[in-house]
Amino acid sequence: MIARVAWLLARPGSAGAAASVLPVTAFGIVTALLLTVIGGAQTFWTWTDDDGILYQALAVIALVLLVVPLVSLGGAAARLSARRRDDRLATLRLLGATPATVSALAVIESSVLALVGAVAGVAVYLAIVPLLGLIEFRGEPLGASGVLLPWWVLVAVPFAIAALAALSAVLGLRQVVISPLGVRTRQEAPRMHWVRAVVAVAVVALAFGVMSVLQVAGSVMVILAMLAFGFGASLAVLNLVGPWAIRLVAKGQAKRAKTPGRLLAARTVLESPKGAWRQVGGVAMTSFMAVFAGTGVAVLDALGTGGDADSDVLMADIRTGILITVIGSFLMVACSVGVNQAAGILDRGELYRSLDMLGMPVGTMDAARRRSVMSPLRITAIGSAVTAAVVMLPLTGITLIVAPASLLVIAGVLAIGIGIVWLGLLSTRPVLARAATG
Repeated sequence: MIARVAWLLARPGSAGAAASVLPVTAFGIVTALLLTVIGGAQTFWTWTDDDGILYQALAVIALVLLVVPLVSLGGAAARLSARRRDDRLATLRLLGATPATVSALAVIESSVLALVGAVAGVAVYLAIVPLLGLIEFRGEPLGASGVLLPWWVLVAVPFAIAALAALSAVLGLRQVVISPLGVRTRQEAPRMHWVRAVVAVAVVALAFGVMSVLQVAGSVMVILAMLAFGFGASLAVLNLVGPWAIRLVAKGQAKRAKTPGRLLAARTVLESPKGAWRQVGGVAMTSFMAVFAGTGVAVLDALGTGGDADSDVLMADIRTGILITVIGSFLMVACSVGVNQAAGILDRGELYRSLDMLGMPVGTMDAARRRSVMSPLRITAIGSAVTAAVVMLPLTGITLIVAPASLLVIAGVLAIGIGIVWLGLLSTRPVLARAATG
């Protein structure tokens, strides 16, 4: 019985097949990028000489800068089209379905979509393994065998991602089970407390302290663990404080709005600060990474050439690592922006159709949508860069962070990241037009 109802729920609704395709696509992208990042770094842990330790330390930093945003993107993928699922499940709850039935349906739907996407992601990773093997470190290519993960990892990762989706579904069901009528009529108000900001400041201060005592660590493993904590905790806390900061600014904008577009943009953010954060969270991570990349370039510029072949190879490898990290960050931003913006339009399809019936032009809706994304984008980009600079300060000092080469790289990375978001808004305008007039 539950299986038959789950099949009925999986059929396309008013949003069409895209409501199911988007989560599958997102999970596929997350899986492919995650396996690529881990597979590319695994070779570094086979090097045991003195230089190998340096490569491992740099690999830990790069992994944290890429894996933490990937986990965040995976969580966002698990929540894609959640409103569609909650609406349907809340309707079943109102019709008499038990909480156990609703929970089972949510877990089945989320897990199946995640598993299908993850398996597709594994296939994409296997297809690009030969290309990854061409990347050179220490004067020679890594090789396909060096970047290919063990078979058991390729089997375990899809099930782990499906479990993540199932957990997200269970956590999101609390409101459906307790108040199905409120969910169905969209009466849930987001709750965010200023404690988020206090926790964020405390975590960043702790990361600053950890980086300050890094040089007195007793062993290599302790140093690697401290690096992972310092960067990982600071990145993770951005997801905690980001929605709160966006909501705070949007409240002020809603009070000062003098045009329909500005008011609609502010109200869109206030309706779901977490949803607004997901639209720009990728650039927040890229902004954080930009400071690291810019400082790394400044360090290389200060060191110049080492005068011997080994030093030149090390400098070239660090440049390669920075380039790969930047490219990986851009890929995550592009994927996150495209999927989240399309999903946001589908989730608000009823609102856009209502506004169209009231006579609001699609251009005004699109302008409000752009403002609801670009305004939070400025806040997150600046805040993330400042956070990264604070964490990097004990390691490099202010001189390298504000060096011309560093500032140039930071500005370039931020410009490209913001440009990707703008292109995502431009490319999804036809989706908005169809949603409003459909």
